[in-house]
Order: sequence, then C-alpha cells, then structure tokens
Amino acid sequence: MTATYDADLQLFINGAWRSGEGREARPVYNPATAGAIAELPVATAADLDEALAAAARGWPAWRAKTPDERAALMRKAAGLIRERADLIATLLTLEQGKPIAESRGEVLSASSLLEYFAEEGKRVEGRIAPRPAGQRAMVLRQPVGPVAAFSPWNFPVNLMVKKIAPALAAGCVVIAKAPEETPGCTSAIMRCLADAGIPGDVVQLVYGNPDMISRHLLGSEVIRKVSFTGSTAVGKHLMKLAADRVQRITMELGGHAPVLIFDDCDLESTLDRVVMQKFRNAGQVCVSPTRFYVQEGIYDAFVAGFAERTKKVKIGSGFDADTQMGPLANARRAPALEAMIADATAKGARVIAGGAATGDGYFFQPTALADVPLDADAMNNEPFGPMALIRPFGTEDEALAQANRLPYGLAAFAFTENGRRINRIADGIESGMVGINSFVISANDMPFGGIKESGFGSESGPEGLDGYLVTKAVHIY
Repeated sequence: MTATYDADLQLFINGAWRSGEGREARPVYNPATAGAIAELPVATAADLDEALAAAARGWPAWRAKTPDERAALMRKAAGLIRERADLIATLLTLEQGKPIAESRGEVLSASSLLEYFAEEGKRVEGRIAPRPAGQRAMVLRQPVGPVAAFSPWNFPVNLMVKKIAPALAAGCVVIAKAPEETPGCTSAIMRCLADAGIPGDVVQLVYGNPDMISRHLLGSEVIRKVSFTGSTAVGKHLMKLAADRVQRITMELGGHAPVLIFDDCDLESTLDRVVMQKFRNAGQVCVSPTRFYVQEGIYDAFVAGFAERTKKVKIGSGFDADTQMGPLANARRAPALEAMIADATAKGARVIAGGAATGDGYFFQPTALADVPLDADAMNNEPFGPMALIRPFGTEDEALAQANRLPYGLAAFAFTENGRRINRIADGIESGMVGINSFVISANDMPFGGIKESGFGSESGPEGLDGYLVTKAVHIY
C-alpha cells in the first residue's frame, strides 16, 4: 500500500494557523525511506509571546465555563477525531513508522481520552468541614492555570491528548509543544479541537527548538503548570527551569522495565505475549519490557523460545498488512543500539537474534541478547529500541533485588501462577505501574506514571485530573 503525506504543517497561535512569513523551517522525514516529506515552520520568540498573551486572556473565560459546557466541546472534538481517524493514522504511520493498525488504535485511544475527561471534569468536588452554626470551612478544587505541555514522538497523538484532555476538563488553557518529528498527525488533532469550537486562546500548538521553547515558556509568569513526557535527562532540565517560578509539574520520564519470569508460569503463552510486546512500536515505548529476568529452571527453554519467536517478527512498512514492526523513528537510534550490543557482547552476552540495522530507512532487526551481565551498558541505560536483555535468577528475593536496583521505576511486569507470590511482587516491586500476567497497564480510568527517576505525578484517571487542580481552603466566620 502507498500513502500520500497530505498535511498542512503550521503553528496554531491565538486561533490562527501560521507558517512561512520568514520563519525558519526544518525537514520532516519518513522513517521507512529516510526521505524528507515536508518542511515544518519553527516558532519564533514573537510567536511564543503571542501564544502566552493569548493564554493569559483565554484562561478567565474558559475557567468560567461550566463543566458541562467544556465537556460538550471536548465530546465534539472526540467525534471529529473518530471521523478523521484514517487520515490521522496515515499521517502518524508516515511520520513515525508504526504499523497502520497501531496508529489507528492510538488515534481512537486519544478520542476516548477526551470523552473520559469530559465526564471526569464534572466530578471535581471539594468538601465542607463541620463548624458551629453560621460558620463554614470549605475546600475548593480550582484550575491551576495556563499549562505548557511537552509531548514526545513515540506516541505523538495519544500523549499530546493525554495532557490536553485533563487540562481542558479542569478549566485550564494549554500551549502544546508537540514533537517536530511527527507534526502532521498532531496538527490534525489540533484542527479537530479547533473545528469543535474550542477557542484558539484555550489550546495552542507550537513546534521548533525544544530548548528555546521550554526556556521561553517556563520563563514566563503566565505558565502555572508544566507537563512533560520524555527522557529523564530532559525532565531534570525542565524541573530546574520550573523551579525558578515554582511551577507545578507532572513528569513522566524514562524507564527500563524489568520482567520477572518465574518457573511456574505458562511458558509458551508467556513467550507469545512477551515477544510481541517487546517489539511493539519497535521497542520505542516508555513502558516497553526490556530486562527479562528468568528463573533458572526454565531459563534455557525461555531463551530458545524467545529467539525462535524473535526471528519470525515481520519488519517492514507500516502500510503492509503483514508488518508486525516498523522502522525506528529516527536515524540517531541505530548507532546507539549497535554500540550497546557491542558493549554487551564484549562483556559476555550472546546475541540470539537480530543485532543490526537492515534495509533502507531506519529499520533495525528485532534483537535479543542472552546472559547479559549486570555491568553491560544496556542493562543500566534504557535502549529505547527493539532490544531484549535476558539473564537468569535463582530466588524470588534475587529477582526483586535485580528489578529494583536501577534508579528507574516507571513500569514492571511479572509472570507467575503463584497467588501468594503475586501479592508479594505487587507489594515489593518499586514501580509506578505493575502488570502481573499482563502488559495492559494503561487505561483511561487508572493513573499512569512513575516513581524514583521515572518521574512523579500521574496522567489518566482521577489522579491525572488532580494534577491540573489546586486546593483552596476557605474559612467563613
């Protein structure tokens, strides 16, 4: 199947679409071919100043709307996203590379997020504490204010909406800095919001130099809240910038998810699930299972089964019906993965499948390494690619110690049929999200976020809405 890149790449500032007019432009690439497919205008300091001024003007009117009024517009936007899902998914696959079925799923997930928060915004409640007659003590929950939202390229549609939806529901306004690698699909989402009637000073969209944009927005007195999904290093940088104005923060940062495979699991079923999950989106997933700790009794069988299944993963264009894994999203990742593989094998690891870039574009073979030592670079720094790292363990205590030894704590997984062990793992593993006998850890009504250097604060669920609200105590005598 061939697809056309039908995207009008512009900034959306103060209700107007902006491009050209002397702005710099940067190329957008198709990762399946490595060819440039468009040029993206870059926001200037003047653009950001206009966006900040619009946000400051737009916030009072948006927060004054009733939850029902905000919800009606959000539901209309969700409907438009569904109507345009095929177009948006095509843009997403052309820009990011993932299979078209996964792109459609991501777009529809974004639509459902808007619908969920449209209703959740109606349930923002305070409380009244008992006082003598004629007196009142109340707790109010109110919108924090204008938000700067930074989202990444691996799930560009879903992660941008995951920030915008709760902000709108809470009564906040948003300046979204979406990823420059995937501007077509995110622009298409913004057009749905605008076409639904959400005012142009309530939601705005910019692209450009990430460091310049973050310093400019976070340096403004207008911004009250920062939401970021991305690497731990960049997250720490934004935290420092936000500290200067004591801006509220939600940070969903890097991970290095452990998977504990116990000898009482259903081995064949477990292998079928873990291999396909590892290579979803070419491993470019913040919660991707990566460090596989396998109990000694089934270690050899697991390694053999993992290698066999990995070699059968079909890579290719995201538009081919039989493709299971598309390309990496950009050129810079393949050399990093190759360096990690060289380091691990030099220290004693075995490559049991894949291990190299392949074909045109940014394709990389689905890769698995066995007997990976703990001092290998890949065991300590997130590969963020199609690479599985496998090593044995003896006891449950040893497995937990290995799972918890890194400073990351975003997601963790375990496979076991022992009910008592399930409870111990759920309690003992240091992670913001835990999947046991499942990789399904993301749901609209459940918090999504990490601990330790994987960040703090939650997205999705009532907890995700809380991040856009402030608490006010009112005492009346």
